Amino acid sequence: MFFVEEINFLLRNKNKIRTWIADSIAKENLDLRKINFIFSSDKYLYDLNVRYLSHKTLTDVITFEQSENTKEISGEIYISIPRVKENAKQFRTTFVNELHRVMIHGILHLMGYDDKTAEEAEMMRKKEDYYLSLLV
Repeated sequence: MFFVEEINFLLRNKNKIRTWIADSIAKENLDLRKINFIFSSDKYLYDLNVRYLSHKTLTDVITFEQSENTKEISGEIYISIPRVKENAKQFRTTFVNELHRVMIHGILHLMGYDDKTAEEAEMMRKKEDYYLSLLV
């Protein structure tokens, strides 16, 4: 469920995070099949962004859905640890809080939420805040 690419990173509280993710998905009446989080370097995520999305920009998270059933959640969520650290500084929060926000953001994408419009982004932010409040 948790992997690293091109970076030295250790996720803490894995069991707590697994439970939080499973509970969040269940609250949306969806079934968790398989999710892999891959924590990586900026370069690794940049290369994915260019190769698969044709975006030549740095990003903090890329989500690839792998489920053919809309009621099941399966996919890969790639997270740039350096971007999360920068975001935490920019938004004046802790690294751990920002990491959890990016993780649930990726989960929300797998659940079918999007953030391309202002309205969608606002809904995603509300959902992020709600699910982050459940992580105690």
